[in-house]
Formats: sequence, C-alpha cells, structure tokens
Amino acid sequence: MAQGRIIWLASFPKSGNTWTRTVLESYMAPQDQEFDINRLGKFSKGDTSRELFNRAAGGTFNASTMEEWLAVRPAMLRLLVSSDPGMHLVKTHSQIRTMHGQPLIPPGLTEGAVYILRNPFDVAPSLARHMTIGLDEAIRRMTDDRFLLVEDHGVRTIIGRWDDHIRTWTSAPGLTRRVMRYEDMIAEPETTFRTLIEFLRLKLDFGRLRRTLRRTSFKALQKQESSGGFRERPKRMQRFFARGRTGAWREDLTPAQVARLREAFLPTLEQWYPELLEETAEVAAQA
Repeated sequence: MAQGRIIWLASFPKSGNTWTRTVLESYMAPQDQEFDINRLGKFSKGDTSRELFNRAAGGTFNASTMEEWLAVRPAMLRLLVSSDPGMHLVKTHSQIRTMHGQPLIPPGLTEGAVYILRNPFDVAPSLARHMTIGLDEAIRRMTDDRFLLVEDHGVRTIIGRWDDHIRTWTSAPGLTRRVMRYEDMIAEPETTFRTLIEFLRLKLDFGRLRRTLRRTSFKALQKQESSGGFRERPKRMQRFFARGRTGAWREDLTPAQVARLREAFLPTLEQWYPELLEETAEVAAQA
C-alpha cells in the first residue's frame, strides 16, 4: 500500500472492527512490548477523534448541526493524512456516501479499505448490548436508512441500514479493498489475518503473527479488560469484549426477530451468508 493516504478499517458497528485494530496494532508494535488495549492509537486512528476535530477546528470542536460537522471533517482528514508520511489506518463506521455534496470517504485521500462484515443475526444482540437498548430497537436501527450516531461533541457517523452499509463499501467503484467476514476471523484467524497482512503489504512473519493472535485472542482481551478496563468501552456498557463467538443469535433472538432480519436483508444474506439461509428460514417459519 502507498504511504500518505488513508486505508479505512470500515464496518457496521459491532462487526469486529476493534478486534481487527488490536491484531494489527499488536503485529506492528515492537515485539518486546506487552500489548495494552488501552494504548490503541499508535498505528490507527478513528474518524470521530475529539483531538483531531479540535485541532482541525483550531479550538474546542462542538457541532450542533450536520453542516457544522461536515464543514470540519475534510480538514480533520487532511490533518490526519499530513501528520506523518506513513500508513494511515483509520477506523470508521460510516457508509460511503455523499452528504450535502461532500463525500464522507474522500477518494483523493483514500488508498484502500479493509471492510469487516458480520451476519446481522449476531450483530443485533451485540448492538443491543453496546447501546443498552432492546433487541427490537436494535433491529429497527439496523433496518433504518437514517441510522446515525452522534458523539457528545457533535461528530456524526452516518451508518444507515446493514445491507446498504455493506453494499456501499463492497461495490464502490475504483476502491482497492479486502473484505473479511467476522465468522472467518473466528474460525480461521491465522489464515484470515495472514491475507490481511499481505493485503496491507506488511512484512509477513508467521511467528510474529501467531504470537499476535495469542496476545489478542478474545480470552486475552477479556482478561485485560477485566483487570484494567477499556477506555473505548461506552460508560453504559458493562463489558466491551463480551463473547467473541459466532452463533449467539440462536439463543438471543426469537423466531419473529429472525424473520424480521431475514426478510429485510435476504438479498445480502444470499450473497454473503448463504450457509445461514436454510436454518434461518426454518427458525423464521416458527414465528
């Protein structure tokens, strides 16, 4: 990957973005240092960073409208890119979309993207826990094309529907991208992250990768969070690294909730999760 432009780490919320960041940061860090989840940010940034928005605004940033946020976002991204000549990994939950004539993911600042997706049946309960809302409300937001998040300093994240989010990133013309499924990250972490390292054109060291995966296993991350907390965990959320497995929807969702998600997202499920079609149809039929 070329230096000096952004490589987006993009996903719908609760799809494995933070885990991907921990793996990459641990892999890229000096191996004689203990990996600390509360020091994320050395090799990756986020596009909602309060510090970067303050610097771009020339003072304390606080936007009360969409227009005020959009007026500063381009300067924030240019500031991020100009901060050093190296690789810029930037986490985002934004869709690729144009708002008021302005692209949220500017092609001129973009080198490529890593897109992480997770099946919607597992996203829904994870999103509900993360936002401290009910499952039905989580599903409503996942199917709402106006779904957005607003930080307390006024920074917006334009998310939209789960299926539209995937479509904007996986079909964007001219975008160099690597698509990863959370389920494959869990089932075959060494293979999945090896291909990611190769995509980013980092030097591949199998011993380093295996040490990294041990350091950043879900059990290891849970242990760190239990002992030292996690500064990116929302205050209302009890634990950030809660489960780290796939298929929890089978215990968490009712047949009616499975049916709602399946009906809303069937074409995208057919493309990305064909292995879930038969089972979810059987569960939905019980509603």
